[in-house]
Amino acid sequence: MIYLAVVFVQSAIAAVLAVHAMTAIKAAGPRLERENSVVSDLKLTDLCLFTEARYTRHPAMADRNTAFQDYPFSFEHFPSGSLIPVPEIVRK
Repeated sequence: MIYLAVVFVQSAIAAVLAVHAMTAIKAAGPRLERENSVVSDLKLTDLCLFTEARYTRHPAMADRNTAFQDYPFSFEHFPSGSLIPVPEIVRK
């Protein structure tokens, strides 16, 4: 009985998540089409601010721990790391 209840609750949660995903995609459709047209018109690729380290190339796509590869309080290896602030999500 408990197993069936757990399966039912998890199935209901999966269904709610699927419905939310479909509505979010429909709501974001016009914005995504505009962004896709700008990217294709301007022939843009991914944003690359610096070429030194992978965590400074694209701050939104950086690994949270890459800057601290050696240990958490290690010195910065690349000069560009001092120009880009730590992302807000890492500070929290």
